[in-house]
Amino acid sequence: MSSVAVIVVTWNSAAVLPGFLAALAGGMAGLDHRLVVADNDSADDTVEVLRALAPDATVVQTGRNAGYAAGINAALAAAGDHEAVLICNPDIRMRQGCAKRLVDTLGNGVGIAVPLLYEEGSDTPHRSLRREPSVLRALGEAVIGNTRAGRFPALSELVTDPAAYLRPTRADWATGALMAISGECLAACGRWDESFFLYSEETEYCLRARDSGYATQLEPSAEAVHLGGDSRVSPRLWTLLTLNRVRLYRRRHGPFATAAFRTAVLLRETSRAALGRPASRAAAAALVRPGAHLSPAGSHADS
Repeated sequence: MSSVAVIVVTWNSAAVLPGFLAALAGGMAGLDHRLVVADNDSADDTVEVLRALAPDATVVQTGRNAGYAAGINAALAAAGDHEAVLICNPDIRMRQGCAKRLVDTLGNGVGIAVPLLYEEGSDTPHRSLRREPSVLRALGEAVIGNTRAGRFPALSELVTDPAAYLRPTRADWATGALMAISGECLAACGRWDESFFLYSEETEYCLRARDSGYATQLEPSAEAVHLGGDSRVSPRLWTLLTLNRVRLYRRRHGPFATAAFRTAVLLRETSRAALGRPASRAAAAALVRPGAHLSPAGSHADS
């Protein structure tokens, strides 16, 4: 039986943890697992809920709101060696046998496996697969929107083809709410990049894994419900997400390409701000500020 470390990062997560824990046994059916939770200095009773409902879990208290990647690294350090790890948001609800199907997908070039995700109350799968960011894709999304642009692989990061979600499909990266990572991939890629406090850390990790020869693959027979976050409605979080997209692009490309990418992203946010979207207005304002960045304070570390 495979040995799997279940890694969860929490920050004021007391309200969503009981549901996660209630679904854990069914989701992990067929696997020997160890739950390791890194808590980023929650101000609510997250730790008390964990100790009451999951007394065998290993709880790592980081002592600060360290960010999602830092929480993952802290939990991984406490987990030790395993054949695979499962990185989970606390607002994930795994369906029966989800984790085993993901773990069984690993190998033969696949280093990261992701499930079919559903939003709460929806029977339509979330479009969680993504292509590598590019200037043309950012421009396509700015001009015609990511849903329409998604029909054309060169024009959008978002994979919208329904057929891609009906079969095992490889992608450059995928939504990081739930992913299984092989021990080999972890050893090759090392620690998660803590400079991304929240957002783009899973993009960076998947692209780094791909660069090392490990693909990210959807396994549609593995299913989970994701309650979701508030980045789309929170101006602060949407700004952080937008700026981190540009930061990640800059890491992998030269200054001229980065300037073009930033301009395309700014065009998208400006056009949406003109339609009355406060989050886009905040993101556009941040993009035009030289050296724009956000402090971690006030952001939360579970996406």
